[in-house]
Amino acid sequence: MQDTSSQHVPPPARESLIMTTEGDDTTPWWKGAVVYQIYPRSFKDTTGDGIGDINGITEEIPYLHDLGIDAIWISPFYPSPQEDGGYDVADYRNVDPLLGTLTDFDNLIQVAHHHSIRIVVDLVPNHTSSAHPWFIDALNARPGSAERDRYIFRDGRGPNGNQPPTDWICGFGGPAWERVPDGQWYLHMWSVGQPDLNWKNEEVREDFLHTIRFWSDKGVDGFRVDAAQSLVKDMDRDDLNSWSMQYDVLPQDGSHPLYDRNELHDIYRSWRKVFNEYNPHRFAIAEAWVNPKRQYLYASADELGQVFNFEFAKANWTAGEMRRSIEKGLESANRSHSTTTWVMSNHDVPRHATRYALPQVAGHSYHQLAQDWILRDGKTYIEDRELGTRRSRAAILLELALPGSAYVYQGEELGLFEVPDIPWNALEDPTAAHSDDCGKESIRKGRDGCRVPIPWSRNANDGFGFSPSGSEAKPHLPQPQWFKDFSVEAEANSNDSMLNLYKAALHLRAGLQSNDFAFSWRRDYNDEHVLAFDRASGWSCITNFGGSAIQLPQGAKVLLTSTPLTTNGMLPTDASVWIS
Repeated sequence: MQDTSSQHVPPPARESLIMTTEGDDTTPWWKGAVVYQIYPRSFKDTTGDGIGDINGITEEIPYLHDLGIDAIWISPFYPSPQEDGGYDVADYRNVDPLLGTLTDFDNLIQVAHHHSIRIVVDLVPNHTSSAHPWFIDALNARPGSAERDRYIFRDGRGPNGNQPPTDWICGFGGPAWERVPDGQWYLHMWSVGQPDLNWKNEEVREDFLHTIRFWSDKGVDGFRVDAAQSLVKDMDRDDLNSWSMQYDVLPQDGSHPLYDRNELHDIYRSWRKVFNEYNPHRFAIAEAWVNPKRQYLYASADELGQVFNFEFAKANWTAGEMRRSIEKGLESANRSHSTTTWVMSNHDVPRHATRYALPQVAGHSYHQLAQDWILRDGKTYIEDRELGTRRSRAAILLELALPGSAYVYQGEELGLFEVPDIPWNALEDPTAAHSDDCGKESIRKGRDGCRVPIPWSRNANDGFGFSPSGSEAKPHLPQPQWFKDFSVEAEANSNDSMLNLYKAALHLRAGLQSNDFAFSWRRDYNDEHVLAFDRASGWSCITNFGGSAIQLPQGAKVLLTSTPLTTNGMLPTDASVWIS
């Protein structure tokens, strides 16, 4: 048996996937793409103000091309007061001056497309910023006016209307309603600076079609839809107080007054008509926290196209949990006649290298143990970084071997861990500022630990290369000293680094991937601690979750391993292998 580790496999020449055209049998590029998520404030700073910007993304397009990704998804870069990391949008058709200009964005598209990298941007349709001109107009208008009908305003309860319309608690803590000077209340499912739009209003619907066309005309290839389950609400029923804003468990019939309502899909069908005005057709992926049995609705061909499979991101590092998440994702994809997505980390969850390094204990809610660890500055449980790294290496081979699209979050290719010990007075996430409003049981430090600016060099003086040399501004979130060992500079020439494993896997995947997304579990591995499956084009992936090494199939050709095989050619524990 050949003993092949990642550094021994030279990357083959990479070919770009081609987007389908009308009447063409070629599979749309996004169905099997690897998409790299960029949180722009923390990717690369070119102005020296400590905040990442559009030109920083453009500057590193060659790095991303060399990495081997097919597209980048850019989290919100629009004008915003930054109450929620840019997800409070004041202008949907512009660039925040802190991050650049529309001309900078046009240049980014040109450079990315020149390197065969597509662009996906965030749409935030559930709410605007309270600084949006529409909301300012609503505050200045009278109750019942056309300006207020763009949002969800209601009279309060009680003799003087001084009680909120419902007892709901918003996502960041505290009441989900805010009273305005004339006595009415407006709904905000998240922060007080994020008033919810009224999607029963035709003007709201038409304006978002205008936004989709605006960015599509510029050459944007697709859209990620934030809180896709939340747009349409039934605010006229009598039992609203019997429902909660928590969406851990949702009904299967679309009956929740706030989430996943059946009439929501009329909106996405109207978006599809706009997507199809373009050649190639645009696409979208839904961030839809819904009952898994209803995810497929968002990914149908006459709606958005894809939906995130969050079950994979929720899973602990056990064969059982991973198998169940894979099967749920594939089932949803089959029902939608699309492909599913695989993601382990993003801007909203603790980094998976840390999650896999902590005890793998099922909690009341997903990532509960990791959240508890972050709340206490990473001091409650042992973070076994060697183990977390080993599991992360195995996990990326597992993820990239699955049929469909894979989403990589910036910095995971460096093996970055969560930064749990950011001082409370340096945190930016509204989760930290407001979570105590939900009660002692719900206090959280928030999501800043995965949003710390990523390290490019070993030099701490310029934010590890995040900002220009000589910059006096500090990165907007503090970086730990251990970042130097996880920088691009430190890993680029290290054969066994996480960065070079990602490069090898991504380039090899591009050569192995086909438009046939067939998948089948291997019958020769019945061990409950092993996941083994076959893919089209004659290759397979085997991941060993057990406590001892396992034998590979006789005569198998080893293509890539997450860690070297044993001296007698067996797959060690917490390791993955691609074979043919």
